[in-house]
Amino acid sequence: MRASRVGMVIAVSLVLVMEASAPLAAQQPQAQPSQQPGGSDPLARYLFPPELVMALQREIGLLPAQRQQISQAIGRLQARVLELQWTMHEEQEALADLLSRPQVDSAAALAVMDRVLGVEREVKRAHLALLIQIKNALTPEQQERLRAAQQAGPAR
Repeated sequence: MRASRVGMVIAVSLVLVMEASAPLAAQQPQAQPSQQPGGSDPLARYLFPPELVMALQREIGLLPAQRQQISQAIGRLQARVLELQWTMHEEQEALADLLSRPQVDSAAALAVMDRVLGVEREVKRAHLALLIQIKNALTPEQQERLRAAQQAGPAR
């Protein structure tokens, strides 16, 4: 019984995360159409996902110091996201417990859901901070080369 409640809450949370994460997902290299001018995510064309920078590091002339700076930023993000995943799991368990009752305390359930959404917001904020750090680590010339590669599409 408990496993099915947790599964239900996780499924609901995943749907919410997927809906809310659509703009960030558009920043991934495989999401080329949204990175084109006029795409669905107006911010994606200004930011560069780490996968793209790594794939094109030689072509853009990435320096060892830049690589180290970006790697450290990625490491910080990964540590933060892991911490947030633990928090998310705890909040999902609390929500599952509330929803499993015959009568659900609406105010309490919505308060827990607000905390779940707050964690999701922190994950997105951390991801955006990483993308900004990556962009700031790159020279304007490197950014232009990456932008050209994004616009060229999945030829890589």
